[in-house]
Formats: sequence, C-alpha cells, structure tokens
Amino acid sequence: MARFLVRRIAFAVVVIWAAVTIVFILYFVAPHDPARLIAGRQATAQTLADVRHRLGLDQPILHQYVSFLGRLVHGNLGYSYVNSEPVTTIIGQDLPVSASLGLGAAGIWLLIGVGSGVLGAVRPRSLADRATTGFALFFYSMPTFLLGELFLLVLFFRLHLLGIDFFPGSGYVGITQDPYQWLVHLILPWLTLALVLSATYTRLTRASMLDVMGEDYIRTARAKGIGERRVILRHGLRAALAPVVTQLGVDIGQLVGGVIVTETVFGLPGLGQQVINSITRQDLPVIIGLVVLASAFVVTASVVVDLFYAVLDPRVRLS
Repeated sequence: MARFLVRRIAFAVVVIWAAVTIVFILYFVAPHDPARLIAGRQATAQTLADVRHRLGLDQPILHQYVSFLGRLVHGNLGYSYVNSEPVTTIIGQDLPVSASLGLGAAGIWLLIGVGSGVLGAVRPRSLADRATTGFALFFYSMPTFLLGELFLLVLFFRLHLLGIDFFPGSGYVGITQDPYQWLVHLILPWLTLALVLSATYTRLTRASMLDVMGEDYIRTARAKGIGERRVILRHGLRAALAPVVTQLGVDIGQLVGGVIVTETVFGLPGLGQQVINSITRQDLPVIIGLVVLASAFVVTASVVVDLFYAVLDPRVRLS
C-alpha cells in the first residue's frame, strides 16, 4: 500500500507539472495582451509598459516560467492579473459552490442510475426494464442546458406566476449561512446534472449486472439457498460496480470544469464560471490555478478508484 501511494503521488506531481507547463506554453503562443485588456484601449505606451512591468510580463518567458514553478512549489499560485487578488482566495471562494453542486448531484445520480440499472437487470425484458431503458435513452440524449431551461420554465417561472416561489431561479446561499436556502437553491441544479449523468450509470449498471448474474458463482449462491436479495446486492452488485466506479472517478475528477453549463444556466458563482471569466480576461495565474486544482482532482479520483477496486474485488491487490 505504501509503495502504491508513493508511486501515485509521484505520478500526480508529474501530471500537474505537465498540465501547468502546457497551459503556460499555450498562453504565450496564443496572441494576447493582458496589459492592454487591463489598462483599456485608451492606455498610452507608458501605461502599458508600467502594467507589463507590474505583472512581470516584461521578463523573458523562461524567467517567468521558473519563477512561477518556484512559487508553485511553495503553494503560492500568484495573484490575479485583473484585481490583484490571491488566486488561492479566488478558488477558495468558488470551490464550495462547485463542490456542493457536484457532490450533491453525484449522490442523486448514483442512487437513480445504479438503482434503475439493477432493477432493469434483475427483470430483463420486463416492463420495468423497458421503462428504465427508455429513461436512460431519453436523458442520455438530453442536453444539460436544455433540461435546465425546462426546469426553470416549468418549476420556477410557471410556479412563480401561480404565486408559488419554492424554487429560486438563480443564485447560491452558503450552507453555513442558511442550510435550508442552500438546499432549496441547489435542488434544480442537482436534478439537472443528476438526471443527465444518471443515464450513463443506468446503462453501465444494467449491462454489467446482466453479465455478472450469469456467472457460475451466482448460480452456486442460489443453489446454497441464499436469499435472492442477498445474491443480487452482495454477490451480483458488488462485482458489477467496477465499471460504475471507473465512470464515477472520471466524472468526479472532471467536476472543476464539467459543471460550467449547469452553473451558467442557474447563475451559480462556482469554478465553472470562474473558468470562463479567467479565459475571457486572459488571467493566466487564475487559469493555471484552476488547472492545478483540476489535475489534483483527476489524480485523486484515480487513486480512490483503484482503492475501491481492491475493496470490491478481493482478487485485486495494491502493490
């Protein structure tokens, strides 16, 4: 286990370094002028020179790269080009919004996706199986932005016209500020993200369960007189969860940028919105800070998935 974790940490460092380096190179290859964007179109040449000097953009690219890596090693992501605010502060303000959205939706899409997939697999070609398959196909082909707009139209706008203001149309309230309002503001975003992604988990779970339920050890368990519910949940589902865990690791790892559409539709000030704003404003320190965070999410999710493999399948050993 110790050797496994050491290798994974070393791999994480390499992945983060490669991602940051690629973004840094692309930033200087693409035509841009953050000093002009900050100073405005009417800025004089002296003003532009002063802005470039303050941002360190008048230094050689190699010097900027080495300086940035040195700060990164010490946990310093630098300061925003736009408002001179620490990047760690910006990410710290937006991370709870995206984490609340992503993790809450993950719990819902796992419950719906795995549950409907198991239901369809244990009763193949039944009415329940056809219903879950139709559910998966419908929401799998549904764009996230369209489903979000439909929710806003029906559950916010139409109910608002009837004098029912249960579902807010936009905004976010922190859980520490008001837990009830936090929950209410996230119900529609959660459902939007969860219903679209749960379709994938329904299909994965159903296909995997159909393969597993035909194995010899399932027939042996039934022959021993073990109850059908225990056979399905303890023997069948446990073995069928490997592809589901893999997909979950990918989805959780991509939460930093994967909720951009949902956050935009519902006006949530999360990391997705910060990604768009930073790219639009050519704010390199914030962009790289978000890349570091996204890389850390992906690598961490990969490690957790490998650990779950060992839990789900006794034949898997971490070494």
